Amino acid sequence: MGMSWNPEEREILEALDTALRDPAIFPVLDSIASRVVQNLQRDPSALLAWDTVPRHLYQGQLPQMILSSWVFVLRAGAITGAERHPNSHQRMMSWRGNGDFQVWYQDKWRSHCLLSDPDAALERRWVSIPVNVWHQAVVPASDWVVVSFHTVPAEELIEERPDPADEGKTHQRLYVFM
Repeated sequence: MGMSWNPEEREILEALDTALRDPAIFPVLDSIASRVVQNLQRDPSALLAWDTVPRHLYQGQLPQMILSSWVFVLRAGAITGAERHPNSHQRMMSWRGNGDFQVWYQDKWRSHCLLSDPDAALERRWVSIPVNVWHQAVVPASDWVVVSFHTVPAEELIEERPDPADEGKTHQRLYVFM
């Protein structure tokens, strides 16, 4: 099914999980998620929408290497398409809803069917995507809200996607436009 985590990676994911369980963060993330859902609804052609979560809201609970946090809403029925981050290790948790987060590993897509159940095992709620590894979301019949953490500041996060016209080329963009 998925890649196994070494003890260090598991420790990072457990720390992020603990930070997200802080009762003070719930209303903040839900508020950001509601705003992002509205943004997605305003653009019927978009497969996803997002916004950053200010780091200070986590009150120092994030591991030191985590430099940005995001809320993404993935549209119901969407396959977001392959992307990767050449400058960041991404860790992502299913916040509301569920879906299949696929990671390209050993020459094929590996499914990570994630749930938003806080009582489910870490492996059922989280995925870890190393630098430069292709990934995509396959979203079921309802929108899927995820919380994502990156090892670069928000304004430096690069998304890279394959060029549909030329297999050997990719296109890069920043998620945050300054």
